[in-house]
Amino acid sequence: MRLILLGPPGAGKGTQAQRLVRKFDIPQLSTGDMLRAAVAAGTPIGLKAKAVMDSGSLVSDGIVIGIINDRISEPDAKNGFILDGFPRTLAQARELEAMLVEKGLKLDAAIELTVDAAKLVDRIVNRAAEAKAAGLPVRKDDDPDVFKSRLAAYERDTAAVTPFYRERGLLREVDGMASIDEVAAGIDNVLDEVATP
Repeated sequence: MRLILLGPPGAGKGTQAQRLVRKFDIPQLSTGDMLRAAVAAGTPIGLKAKAVMDSGSLVSDGIVIGIINDRISEPDAKNGFILDGFPRTLAQARELEAMLVEKGLKLDAAIELTVDAAKLVDRIVNRAAEAKAAGLPVRKDDDPDVFKSRLAAYERDTAAVTPFYRERGLLREVDGMASIDEVAAGIDNVLDEVATP
């Protein structure tokens, strides 16, 4: 199963991806997580990405595409993968398509978690408050101003990605504002549909 989870920051892609990892025993390839790991490790690419991420901007296509290309070649991605947070731009979507064709692979679906932007900002503010109350570190990109900047970047850049996958018959929409269980059920319905010849 080769999937893309689309949706703005905070839509629940990471939560749903983790469930799908357990269900299908395939890796979640989150560019955000991979970049944060590189930042934490202080790698050269991590240091480059840190300044960009701290400002709420998106890292360059070159950095992201390089990470994904290497990652989908690893053995644990042989039976499939879930791309979470990639592609973010039309250029990345085209590059991903070319990479997959070169590797003889194809996507099963691009699932978009649709959301209400205003309610999403409230969700992120709550997530940051809950982390702080639990004594956990608050993600830098959960700061409301940084988050609004990320949301604006998503709406500006990624809006073109959904028509790209719609044109290819791969796009499926699921209400990302529903409860976690309802979103999971919606995704399962989509996967049952694409798995049935």
